Amino acid sequence: MYEIMTSDEAIRLIRDGDCICVNSFVGIENPVELHEALYRRYQKMQSPTHLTIVSSAGFGVWDTEHNAEGYIRDGAVDRLICGHFGAMMSTKKLVLEDRFEAYNLPLGCISHAIRAQAGGLSGALSKVGLDIFVDPRLEGPGINRVSIDDSLVKHVEVDGEEFLYYKLPKITIALIKGTAADHKGNITFDDMFMSGDALSICQAVKANRGKVIVQVDRLVDTPSRPRNAIIPGCLVDAIVVAEPQERNEAYTALTGSFEIPYEEWHIWSEKIDQASEKMLKDNTIGKIIGRRAAKELRVDDIVNIGIGIPEMVSRYARKSGMLDMVTLTVESGGIGGFPVSGEAFGAMIGAASVYDMANQFDLYDNGGLDICFMGALEVDQYGNINAHRGPGAFAGIGGFANITAKTPTVVFCMSFNAKGLTVSQKSGEITIEKEGSVPKFVEHVSSISFSSKRAIENGQKVLYVTERCVFRLTPKGLKLIEVYPGIDAKRDILDQLPFEVEYKQ
Repeated sequence: MYEIMTSDEAIRLIRDGDCICVNSFVGIENPVELHEALYRRYQKMQSPTHLTIVSSAGFGVWDTEHNAEGYIRDGAVDRLICGHFGAMMSTKKLVLEDRFEAYNLPLGCISHAIRAQAGGLSGALSKVGLDIFVDPRLEGPGINRVSIDDSLVKHVEVDGEEFLYYKLPKITIALIKGTAADHKGNITFDDMFMSGDALSICQAVKANRGKVIVQVDRLVDTPSRPRNAIIPGCLVDAIVVAEPQERNEAYTALTGSFEIPYEEWHIWSEKIDQASEKMLKDNTIGKIIGRRAAKELRVDDIVNIGIGIPEMVSRYARKSGMLDMVTLTVESGGIGGFPVSGEAFGAMIGAASVYDMANQFDLYDNGGLDICFMGALEVDQYGNINAHRGPGAFAGIGGFANITAKTPTVVFCMSFNAKGLTVSQKSGEITIEKEGSVPKFVEHVSSISFSSKRAIENGQKVLYVTERCVFRLTPKGLKLIEVYPGIDAKRDILDQLPFEVEYKQ
């Protein structure tokens, strides 16, 4: 039977050496009060310690002083296993200083491994990750020099087919944020942007005889409708009521509490951009790339659009009217709305459905998307992509590997080079005013996020759209298939590449 507790009381359920699983998505829906309480206890008692934390999509709040950053920085955590570290501002720096073990696995593979553990299985098989960095035959999932655990990902064969086997440590503590708890302890997520892995996490924790701690905004007298109770009360040990943070009206729109027709999507998107501190820069390079990439959309496509430059695709799809004829999706479980960017990434405007994250990755892993638009840091002569780790910095692979693994058409949206690149466009003609000092086309990528070898074997169509040209992946490597008006193919493209590409004028 659950108990109503303060956050400080609930955190006493955590013991030294526990494996905590946090249900959150990058920077949204974090149980902040529970993390703050854990830090208070650690500061006072130097306990709990030797913790492992697992999170499919990471658990930061874009702030070095809040959420889990403090107790991680002070030494309570020995090991992190996450799909994405982007919103964990000080933690990702400490990872590169070898302060503790840290592992980066594809977001969907962590989600499926949690669900497998909930069903009494040790791990989950997947073809996602083969021939990219996480494959133990290449680098493995360890991010730094102290991360040498080889049990998390193994290359195996089953019935003559090769897979990666993803295995997590046994999860013993769940930290979850919900909207409300009724008098039976049933937890709803009505005012939340998503429910993520919440149910699977709770089932896994109870299977391992651990403790489920849920932070909610309020208690309610009226029992929830059965279908709306994502977590049944029988799986809950402690409920903590925390005063909800005030939300800008724009963010309230993302809960699905009122209908937002297609005609108003762009209005609400602009409101969210204005409220966010991480607004997408509106630049010429992004506009050129977004406009060209959007031409790949077809009526009735099921689509995923990545963050950064790829977000420009949705802007031009709206202008052309195509946005109303496709179905957008986001990794956190949203279908049929307009994904937002910045600090609320993972939420959707006008979603038709928001279901469990593991189900979303079932769709992605099995080629259920028609097309995706993703960013890239580097591309090599073979067409391999590095999208998760730059020199001296990293964010993590997130859902990138799952989304690109089997989608029939993959469009990478990237500038030709970076750091200083200046481009102008007039009367449809493009001029390179100044080249960037950091090349993005390299002989060998520093780490592989996307395997061109796999893509060719899968028969995927792969395009690389830049501000000056378009390449296509072939069995021989990259082929230059489009040169934009105003661009000199030899001077602005071929002479800039450190390798040969196929090109016929």
